[in-house]
Amino acid sequence: MLDPAAPLSLPLIPADPLLPADGAGPVFREPWEAQAFALAVALHQAGHFTRPEWVAAISAEIRRAQADGDPDLGQTYYRHWLAALEKITVAKDLADDTDLRLRRLECAANVPGKHGHPARREPIRVG
Repeated sequence: MLDPAAPLSLPLIPADPLLPADGAGPVFREPWEAQAFALAVALHQAGHFTRPEWVAAISAEIRRAQADGDPDLGQTYYRHWLAALEKITVAKDLADDTDLRLRRLECAANVPGKHGHPARREPIRVG
């Protein structure tokens, strides 16, 4: 179990030259990017996957996107991160693929309103 009072360590990213970052650490353009990042770090820290497993998953997603024509300019990095996270959680039986697909449809149908807050929904269970 993670100790919420413990400082956050980032064992997944020290050697990732593609990670959008500045001198203080990772940078995020949208809240969901930070949430996906934090979820991957938390699942890794909880022992659900190893760093080599994560590197293989994110690398495969980036290669797939490049093969599909992604210009790889940095704006889509967290889309790849999220896709890798979804695939690794399904492969590790931490999440159900059908639940994830339904959640994507739900999120697409509930885009943020004028105040930037999407409709609240119950989270899917991970783990």
